[in-house]
Amino acid sequence: MLNFAWLIFVPPLAALLVNLFFGRRLGRAAVGFLGAAAVGLSFLVAVAMLIGLWRLPVEQRTVTILLWSWIEIGQFRPEIALLIDPLSTLMALVVTGVGFLIHVYSIGYMKLDDEHHELDVRRYVRYFVFVNFFIVAMLALVLGNNLLLLYLGWEGVGLASYLLIGFWFHKPSARDAGKKAFIVNRIGDFGMALAILLIFRQLAITGEAAQAGSLAFYDIFAVIEANPAALLGIAVAASLLMLLAATGKSAQIPLWVWLPDAMEGPTPVSALIHAATMVTAGVYMIVRMSPLFELATVAGSNVMLVVAWIGGLTALMGATIALTKTDLKRILAYSTVSQLGFMFMAVGVGSYVAAMFHLTTHAVFKACLFLGAGAVMHATHGELNINKMGGLKDKMRSTYLTFTIAAAALAGFPLMSGYFSKDAILVAEFGAHQYLLYVLGLGTALLTAIYAFKMVFVVFWGQPRDKKLYDHAHEQPRLMTWPLWILAFLAIFGGLINLPFVASLEHWIEPIYELGPVGAAGHPDVAMEIVLLVLSALTALVGIYLAYFFYVKQPGRTDAIRERLSALHQVASAGYYFDRVYDSIRQGLWSTAHFLADTIDRGGIDGAVNGVARGVGWLGERTRRLQTGLVGVYALTMFVGLVIVLGYFLITSLVN
Repeated sequence: MLNFAWLIFVPPLAALLVNLFFGRRLGRAAVGFLGAAAVGLSFLVAVAMLIGLWRLPVEQRTVTILLWSWIEIGQFRPEIALLIDPLSTLMALVVTGVGFLIHVYSIGYMKLDDEHHELDVRRYVRYFVFVNFFIVAMLALVLGNNLLLLYLGWEGVGLASYLLIGFWFHKPSARDAGKKAFIVNRIGDFGMALAILLIFRQLAITGEAAQAGSLAFYDIFAVIEANPAALLGIAVAASLLMLLAATGKSAQIPLWVWLPDAMEGPTPVSALIHAATMVTAGVYMIVRMSPLFELATVAGSNVMLVVAWIGGLTALMGATIALTKTDLKRILAYSTVSQLGFMFMAVGVGSYVAAMFHLTTHAVFKACLFLGAGAVMHATHGELNINKMGGLKDKMRSTYLTFTIAAAALAGFPLMSGYFSKDAILVAEFGAHQYLLYVLGLGTALLTAIYAFKMVFVVFWGQPRDKKLYDHAHEQPRLMTWPLWILAFLAIFGGLINLPFVASLEHWIEPIYELGPVGAAGHPDVAMEIVLLVLSALTALVGIYLAYFFYVKQPGRTDAIRERLSALHQVASAGYYFDRVYDSIRQGLWSTAHFLADTIDRGGIDGAVNGVARGVGWLGERTRRLQTGLVGVYALTMFVGLVIVLGYFLITSLVN
């Protein structure tokens, strides 16, 4: 069964090619069905992979499937091979499962964008080609057995993100957002390329014959296990470069600025790429390369602690910014930034299971929230300002219920999936004795509950603030609502995947980390863990009550608080001025470039070269006048020259 895992790529790749070449002839219905069905088939292959691995003994749940050897240049022998293990299988299930539901939702969503049928057919085809391409690239990223395939998938999802963010390229804001995402991610991607080159060079020097030309994960891990000193020298540099790449792709400090602007893309794109899958690539990469990060920690650096603190600060700052926003999609965007920060906190203390657990639950409930936002957006003529909404629960019952369920999971409401996964991260921080990070995480969880239910109460409760929008609002077609119900169901019961008496994700994932030189984060005793569970539940309930108090019972209080905290509100609303700092750097570089181009290059270098040319031209112009064309003048000139030469020799002979 596992030998046919490569079939997971075939349906989306085939759908991509068919729609690319024949989509306009097939029509929108066939294009949408083909794109969604292809991802559904890939999900079935992922389920088959899960079953195949489950049947194997624990120690054999790492299967490499060699498809072909690519090239051989000296010691460099990259292979096109798949790594099927618990981690890659979990990621494949998330990518294809959530991806399938979003594809189905997209069939209805993209139809509502019609203005000119012929033009829209081309857009419709292009959309499904791009999202199928994304699925293929993301699967290559998570299923490749070596760093080269991971990097190819890494760049592929970056390209797909650029294409989809700028999908409505007739809007300047969409074009600018696509370019911004592409450029910011290039910074991180450059770090990833350097890290891969460092690792390859070190393996070529110190690895065994079978490992010297390989970039396969388990070859790297084997060198670390057998002789940690072999990679000790480059472990810190390579891990920091990979961390830079992860902060770009997963929108962490300092490279988080692209994600909020990425909301210019279609809402299903936000759900698929910028909430559920692509932005988790950085988390997956650190978890996959955890032995290298742990080796860097053994080498005396605090790389893992740096990861945790980047995540903690990003989580807090993202949550505070989300509180200040009134654009529904931007609230969700900053929420994604914050929740990714929680995942970084988990991997930073070695709790990889907690990170992957929250990655999985977050993919479900955040996709549900984004798709719900898309339904609200279409129901209100594209309006996203929540202060113009209100009372929509009476007009959009299914959207309201599913959005509320997903918001409760995001807030960490007791027994919801987000409660279990977020609490696992907080317990890991406490168990690792990172008490300051624990307090920071608990405070962020409180803010998360407030802004999660701020969206629910302001959008769906109360009286309509814009009568025209309210009168136009209506529930979306079933093709767009039943994916919401499936995601809401998973948001309720998704936490069961890590309960020991049901199906423990911890027991499923943990065996692949036996090669790591450092163990995972410790656990507090049972009594303390119960206390922490209760504290997490109380935090979520208090946050939900505060949201109810400030946005339902006494909404006027928010203005008073905003005035009291005007300085903090302004800083948070401006995204802590990261964009302004980067824009100042851009302007400084632009001014420097203009100075070098105008003064140094054109005024100095070009001026000198052109001055010499002008001087030679001036001399030639003057000399040209000697060429009169008269034979007598030439004879006289020759005679004068002869007299001068003879005179010179005569004078020198007399002197000597």
